[in-house]
Amino acid sequence: MAKRPEQDKLENVRNIGIMAHIDAGKTTTTERILYYSGRLHKIGEVHEGAATMDFMEQEKERGITITSAATTVYWKDCKINIIDTPGHVDFTVEVERSLRVLDGSVAVFCGVAGVQPQSETVWRQAITYGVPTIAFVNKMDRTGADFFAAVESMKEKLGANAVPVHCPIGAEAEFKGMVDLITMKAYIFKEETLGAEYEVQEIPEDLKEKSAKMRTELLDELATIDEKNEEFMIKVLENPDSLTEDEIHKIIRKGVIENKFNPVLCGTAFKNKGVQQILDAIVRWMPSPIDRGLINGINLENDEEMSIKPSDESPLSALAFKIVTDPYVGRLTFIRIYSGVLEKGTTIINTTKDRKERVSRLLEMHANQRKDKDAFFTGDIAACIGLKNTSTGDTLCSEDNPLILEKMEFPEPVISMAIEPKSKADREKLSVALGSLSEEDPTFRVKTNHETGQTIISGMGELHLEILRDRMLREFKVDANVGKPQVSYKETITKPTKIEHKFVKQSGGRGQYAHVVLELEPNEAGKGNEIVNKIVGGVIPKEYIPSTIKGIEEGLATGVLAGYNLVDTKVTIVFGSFHEVDSSEMAFKICASMAIRAGAKQASAVILEPIMKVVATTPEDYLGDIIGDLNKRRGKILGQDMQKKVLVITSEVPLSEMFGYSTQLRSLSSGRATYTMEPSHFEKVPVKIQEEIMKK
Repeated sequence: MAKRPEQDKLENVRNIGIMAHIDAGKTTTTERILYYSGRLHKIGEVHEGAATMDFMEQEKERGITITSAATTVYWKDCKINIIDTPGHVDFTVEVERSLRVLDGSVAVFCGVAGVQPQSETVWRQAITYGVPTIAFVNKMDRTGADFFAAVESMKEKLGANAVPVHCPIGAEAEFKGMVDLITMKAYIFKEETLGAEYEVQEIPEDLKEKSAKMRTELLDELATIDEKNEEFMIKVLENPDSLTEDEIHKIIRKGVIENKFNPVLCGTAFKNKGVQQILDAIVRWMPSPIDRGLINGINLENDEEMSIKPSDESPLSALAFKIVTDPYVGRLTFIRIYSGVLEKGTTIINTTKDRKERVSRLLEMHANQRKDKDAFFTGDIAACIGLKNTSTGDTLCSEDNPLILEKMEFPEPVISMAIEPKSKADREKLSVALGSLSEEDPTFRVKTNHETGQTIISGMGELHLEILRDRMLREFKVDANVGKPQVSYKETITKPTKIEHKFVKQSGGRGQYAHVVLELEPNEAGKGNEIVNKIVGGVIPKEYIPSTIKGIEEGLATGVLAGYNLVDTKVTIVFGSFHEVDSSEMAFKICASMAIRAGAKQASAVILEPIMKVVATTPEDYLGDIIGDLNKRRGKILGQDMQKKVLVITSEVPLSEMFGYSTQLRSLSSGRATYTMEPSHFEKVPVKIQEEIMKK
């Protein structure tokens, strides 16, 4: 078995993500981290389209991150695997799948805006996956920057236990550095080196009292984290000056790992101030794979829960979290290794698909550059070549240890458009492109409308589909026409019903016979479809049950009102009959599918539409116009909040009413208002609109 390099001890490995709202400065922060850790010799700027981590053409042009990029740096004794994630809501799933495999994250907040809507989304995702988070208040040099207001907004909006470990020295154009509340020293960044170097000085006179007060608040909070550590508590109460830096770091680390404490740092990544301090914090406070504890999964041999120790000696277990089509090496599968060692040339099992896979090459990625490796170890993030059947969320493990790790759930697409190739030559290329892109992105769906023969693509928003269309043209050289974006409606039933259906066909020779009785009932909103088999006594033989279930699934895939798929429906197979000669799997599949269609009509089917959470930020002068416009769009105002002379309006609006909203908002507010939008839930459409949808 391959041996782990001495400098990469497991306790010194950190897997972290950089996450935030769009434009808070994630990629700029990552670029500075790469520079200071010696990974880059020149800093790439986002606004110049030269950021290392934004390597796609579309990212360079728009100055935004679209796919999460991975890289590895070294700082002090630690190996840090970093994933830079997108901030735009259309690419939330990129953040979601990255968080699933990370051990810690740095949440970047804008010093002017504080917590913004997308910061809330990514913070919630981090809580869902139990990912420890430290906060960095960026852009402290910008006009209107307020460190303390940003900390307060973290407490109010995120419910975070946000406690500053820095006190900023100056703000806006006067921002010079920070006081470290642990060492009680001032870090002043040199302007002549653009902040690349700093001096450690005594705390400025005008900040001594404030820093002492903030240090007391920090220590008081730390005293509550480890109740068993009475010695620390006593020192905090009786003689705080006797506490050593190591004692304080140890308690902060414990608080961060247990998700009880979110230390807040400050700086300005663009001006190179405070980035080394982020790296120090990652090394000191972020958990290693060992600190994250045992890995839980399901043992496939006995279907029982099992735990594996994160160690090179344990059997191999890994999770595929991203698929990328690389123009040079083909299909790349990004995996996080939770236990064991993965060597190139090994045969492993994909337990999710029950298929064997062979790893032909292993690569260490630095954005879109790659370096061949012979082996990867516990805690590593690797890119594999040769995995043909693996998709996002699949578990990979050694043959002697068949287990399955917790799956990843992905949101349903909310917007769709028709796409058709311009020529016959493009038809083949379009098929390849759609296949590759849907493999890469679990929120991108492709289906064919059987009535019109059109290919329909669905995604998480207009920008999402626009980027995918752009990639088809550039990467796959597909010239295609696209229709206008359409809302992805759903259908559901509103009352329970029981349906009996017989499928009998006699046309000389062997016939077809199937008979099923199904009960349909509404499921609770968001629960999805459920199929329950209650057949007893063999009235439908066992071998026909899977095809009956398949028929039900096919029936649910096409609704009865406008052809949208049925959701939140529980179907129970309660009775049926068969014919010794004429019954077949195909007959039961057709019968079940027809029964669903008939049942849905009886069960008062309705159309559901996606409702978006819309957060508009505007100067007070335009409040009336913006609220009036949201009301016209069938919006429901949930609340208004005053933040630094601007109003934040939170509302829920049907997606169908939001097309062209950005242009309208700009004209209503002379270009001064902004908004963000994310999917919230599905809701029943009004009767009048349902009639219009059905006519289409």
